[in-house]
Amino acid sequence: MVTKKVLKEKLTFKPLTINEWPDFLLLFEEPGPQQGCWCMYWRIKREDCRHQFGEGNMLAFKQIVEAGKVPGILAYLGERPIGWCSIAPRQEYSVLERSPTLRRVDSQPVWSIVCFFISKPYRRKGMTSILHRPIS
Repeated sequence: MVTKKVLKEKLTFKPLTINEWPDFLLLFEEPGPQQGCWCMYWRIKREDCRHQFGEGNMLAFKQIVEAGKVPGILAYLGERPIGWCSIAPRQEYSVLERSPTLRRVDSQPVWSIVCFFISKPYRRKGMTSILHRPIS
């Protein structure tokens, strides 16, 4: 059984680059809403995200990775990708930048986390709390 303690001790992390793209596909091709979003929800206009839902969003996200940008971090248990955290400079999330309710509080450069995704077998095991706190 995978417990929170085991996860905390055994997790490793890698930035998403083109080398990890197959791992990202493995994680995001699991059944669920992420299959359509492909982490584009905050990056493009909502209408565009809905219009290209599915393969269009996947291809758009792959272009970001192929361009050499690192749009987030994958969490691994052994060799298996089990979690995703979308983190980037705030300006890369155009919807966030336009949001009247989530507007900037000052002009300081910041990074924003807009998505956590956990593989279904690893949910309800404290993954989100592990991913947003330093592992010591």
